[in-house]
Amino acid sequence: MDDQTQLELEAAAFRRLRKHLMEDRTDVQNIDLMNLAGFCRNCLSRWYQEAANERGIEMSKDEARVIYYGMTMAEWKAKYQTEASPDKQKDFEKSFAENVGKA
Repeated sequence: MDDQTQLELEAAAFRRLRKHLMEDRTDVQNIDLMNLAGFCRNCLSRWYQEAANERGIEMSKDEARVIYYGMTMAEWKAKYQTEASPDKQKDFEKSFAENVGKA
């Protein structure tokens, strides 16, 4: 496989992951993603923003989140976010420190 084909396949897989989390599985909470996998939608949008910024493309955190969520963070929270239990919140603090705190 040539490099361009690999790049296109990787981009297609990323777009499918984005669609899956943005449209197909809105029931999956960010806190659950972070606690189980060490990343969430916010991490993906941050990585997108960082990649843009590294290439000289100005992009804010909020702009990246709109690209990744398909709406503003406030809209997403109002539409899909549920209350997290104290145990989930405690697990999140640990996972965030281990995974995002390193960034």
